[in-house]
Order: sequence, then C-alpha cells, then structure tokens
Amino acid sequence: MGYQYLFGPVPSRRLGISLGIDLVPPKTCSYNCIYCECGKTTNLTTEQTEYYPTDAIIREIDDYLSTSPHLDFITFSGSGEPTLHSGIGEIARHIRERFPEYRIALLTNGSLFADPGIRAEVAEIDVIVPSLDAVSESIFLKIDRPSNSITATHVRDGLVALRKEFKGEIWLEIFIVPGLNDTDEELLFLRDAIEEIRPERVQVNTLDRPGIVDWITVPTAEEMERITSALGFPGIEVVEALSSRSDIASFSQDVRESILGTIRRRPCTIDDLSRVLGLHANEVRKYIDPLLAEGCITEEREARGIFYRAR
Repeated sequence: MGYQYLFGPVPSRRLGISLGIDLVPPKTCSYNCIYCECGKTTNLTTEQTEYYPTDAIIREIDDYLSTSPHLDFITFSGSGEPTLHSGIGEIARHIRERFPEYRIALLTNGSLFADPGIRAEVAEIDVIVPSLDAVSESIFLKIDRPSNSITATHVRDGLVALRKEFKGEIWLEIFIVPGLNDTDEELLFLRDAIEEIRPERVQVNTLDRPGIVDWITVPTAEEMERITSALGFPGIEVVEALSSRSDIASFSQDVRESILGTIRRRPCTIDDLSRVLGLHANEVRKYIDPLLAEGCITEEREARGIFYRAR
C-alpha cells in the first residue's frame, strides 16, 4: 500500500537504513534556514498542534512494521520540524511498546526544547540529532532565520536542559556556512556550548544538496581541519556523503529509473517528481544524489527552484 506519512526506507548519511515519519506538512517549521534542502519555510511557526491525525500515523506504522523490515532506525524527520506535532510523544511510546526491537531517532532543529513539555514528549526516543549552527544572536539570525520568539540563547538553554533530563544519546549537528559560523569567535562560542550540552557525538555537516540560497560553499579539507580542531570535541565527525546508495538493500532500481525517465521527458524539481511519482520528497532526494554523481542529470537553479535535467 502507499503511505501518506511514512517514506522510505531511505539510506541516510548518519542513520543507515531509516524509515522516515513525516509529522508536519511541508514546509512547516520554526526556522527558515538558508541551507535547507526542503526549500523555503511557508509556515514559520512555534505552534505545537496535531498537524496530521496521530491515529492515522500509528496505523501506517503498524501496517509497515508488521512485516518486520530490516531497519537501522525509525526516524522522525521529513519536510519540517517534527517536534511541532503534538502527538510525537504518543507515537514514540507506541513504537517503543509495540515494536521494541527498533531504535527511534529524531532529526530536529533543536529550537523548542526550552519547553519542558516537549522535552517530556521525546523521552522515549533513543537518539536525538539536534542542530546548533550558531551561538551568537547575529549569526544565528543570518543562518537559521527563526520564528520571532526564538533566540540563540533560548536554543542553547533548551539543549542544556534536554541533556539534564534525556536518557538517550544526543548527536549534536553543526552545519558550517563559510563566512558566517566558521570564524574563530563563533567557533569558540560553539565550543563552549558543546561543553555545556555534553552530547555523545558532534557531527559537522556541510552542503550536500542545494539550499535556499546559492552562495553557500563547501569548506576545503584544510578549513574543515581548522574548524573541527577549534571545536575541541574528541572524535568529532565530519558527515560524509555516501559513496554509493545503489548497493543498499532499500535502494530501488525501479524508482531510480522512474525518476530518470521522468526527468528525460522534461526538467523537474523535487516537488514535481514527488507529485508525478507519488513519492515523498525526501525519498526522491536520496535518488537524485547518485544520478548527479553518475552524470546522468544536471541541476540548475531557476525562479521556481532547483530543476534537474537529463544530460
């Protein structure tokens, strides 16, 4: 059957084979990050509500997991900020009770953990991967462009409070935007925050797919060495692109050929492909990367977004 709220499994750079659960409509988020691969935020909000029916999401999860698929993680992610969904805790508890063999992850911008209610909602999750792109207010505003009620201090304090209560692992992600958060001053601020948050892992990420703006560059190897050294976290990880997704069990050659065939007929955006093929946008993105790497398609930024064209 087709699923409305589940997507994948997809090969993830950080989480292996991951079944995605999308809890909010695109693009509902508390940030409008300049690097976001999902595009511009159309509903910039901090309102936590039941954006999709919780019981319908649980029915899809039960149906899919009843076949006992091989998964490394079940992941709350998708087209916006998952913690905005008021049922995230109920869904996580259901998975924990009904399917305890699976690990649960949360990909989040980390903006809402100052709220003790939201911290309580994520207690059943195994791994939380929050973002912390900047500590100074000016850089935070330039990179993450948050909802008016959110400040960099608010985010940092929320992550510190989460660490004190959360029993699972925190993998802190920092997305490097050269010229903004890679200065000696900002890296020192981030280092201090890392020491206070005490995550199990720190993962430094860089541009993998085009974001909202077209001027973000990828740091050189020498620059990344300086950045990781300045952050001072033992065993800090640089998130690398997957060398190949096509040899992963969840990779479907049929989906790949459907995407390529559609692009051959006419240039498409991710959203175009999602609508035409009935696939979640995040799933489409996982197939675009190898097609680009293999030289089968090219990308070009136009007024409506990034278009992919057949060579």
